[in-house]
Amino acid sequence: MHSSHLLLEEPIRMASILEPSKPSFFPAMTKIVGTLGPKSRSLEVISGCLKAGMSVARFDFSWGDPEYHQETLETLKAAVKNTKKLCAVMLDTVGAEMQVVNKSEKAISLQADAFVVLTPHHDQEATSELLPINFDGLSKAVKKGDTIFVGQYLFTGSETTSVWLEVSEVKGEDVVCVCKNSATLAGSLFTLHASQVHIELPTLSDRDKEVISTWGVQNKIDFLSLSYTRHAEDVRQAKFLSKSGDLSQTQIFAKIENVEGLNHFDEILQEADGIILSRGNLGIDLPPEKVFLFQKAALYKCNMAGKPAVLTRVVDSMTDNLRPTRAEATDVANAVLDGSDAILLGAETLRGLYPVETISIVGKICSEAEKVFNQDLYFKKTVKYVGEPMTHLESIASSAVRAAIKVKASVIICFTSSGRAARLIAKYRPTMPVLSVVIPRLKTNQLKWSFTGAFEARQSLIVRGLFPMLADPRHPAESTNATNESVLKVALDHGKVSGVIKSHDRVVVCQKVGDASVVKIIELED
Repeated sequence: MHSSHLLLEEPIRMASILEPSKPSFFPAMTKIVGTLGPKSRSLEVISGCLKAGMSVARFDFSWGDPEYHQETLETLKAAVKNTKKLCAVMLDTVGAEMQVVNKSEKAISLQADAFVVLTPHHDQEATSELLPINFDGLSKAVKKGDTIFVGQYLFTGSETTSVWLEVSEVKGEDVVCVCKNSATLAGSLFTLHASQVHIELPTLSDRDKEVISTWGVQNKIDFLSLSYTRHAEDVRQAKFLSKSGDLSQTQIFAKIENVEGLNHFDEILQEADGIILSRGNLGIDLPPEKVFLFQKAALYKCNMAGKPAVLTRVVDSMTDNLRPTRAEATDVANAVLDGSDAILLGAETLRGLYPVETISIVGKICSEAEKVFNQDLYFKKTVKYVGEPMTHLESIASSAVRAAIKVKASVIICFTSSGRAARLIAKYRPTMPVLSVVIPRLKTNQLKWSFTGAFEARQSLIVRGLFPMLADPRHPAESTNATNESVLKVALDHGKVSGVIKSHDRVVVCQKVGDASVVKIIELED
């Protein structure tokens, strides 16, 4: 595994570090996924999030009912119209999540060294001595000495709102624990996580299946984030459910949250369309000193497979503060240098006080890190990994990136209908944006004709460096030169308006002509 300092351009001039960041149409090549919730569901805030750089909106079904999320989604659609910024939709399942049920919603104070009993009888009242849970198999899964973590915002690492428990003994169905720290648990639901323990709960609960087949289908979701993915079979099941429920185009992202998922990482990566590394949960399941290593290894594997990798839990402190900590700012930059496609913000935008500012700051940090990303080394590593002979598409994609870098092109324009060619170009991490011009295809199911393309365009909103544009369906991707020229003109105009293309710039174009793929370099006159 290459350590991230090797992925820095050298040498870096100190003076250049102090230069102010220039505003740009594309705030960063790295994408930002924002979770929408109580503090980020007004038209004003969502519009602000889109303008600041959010390109995927995540709807977390661990809380809130479908009606609540539907309202938020309708507001998102209005914000997309107002700002003219494309945004994809991600549905996040609950998965195999254990929860403590606090019906009375009274705050529960737990003292260090005190005993507390976890019981499956959730009709009982939650107190500082007894915590009812929604899972009756815990006593069979844990043993004396195991670690259990409980909290409402479990994975922000805030020690006053979450408690570490050590299993003292198992009494029938109850688990007796000793508290390792003092904490106050407030709210109706707290998540419970047993470290490095296999939990016999399905990855897709009945409620998850219902939400996917109703809310998901009705809203034609772009991405399904599969919480607690532990085996490739979990992804296959989700795919089967999507296909049978008219969501055949939805991409499935496996969320790796525990050691079990890490142990089966390679097979999960093969099956999934992308990976979300849930570092909060992994930070509990893994010893802290191992977290950075799994991050680098997992991102490298995703990069080489050409599948989007999304990293979570980066600026937790911005939930309540206007600035990230030094460690967090460095962490975001390292995520970019390690190869992340996107950064996922959870509590920071869901219930945080500064959702728009958080997106803006994360975008600025990503943008600065991208400037010093060692593309040359990365390109060589990727070509070496792909090996020879390369497939036709792979060789076209790598050639387009190489040409663009050699001629210092300001942008790569790629004509694509499935989005695959554009994703392959992005895999080589060009230093300039890739405008992916998605040409809609006409499809029929014997009953009605429909154009595909919108899904492909939105799904590139999670890939680093890819910026989609949906072409007019009257222009087929592989037709005569004349139509291609007119689509190209539209793409160039789009680039000029957005400020990425200026007069006398060079542009690399990747397109299909008949059965052949062509890479050409254009020099703009005016």
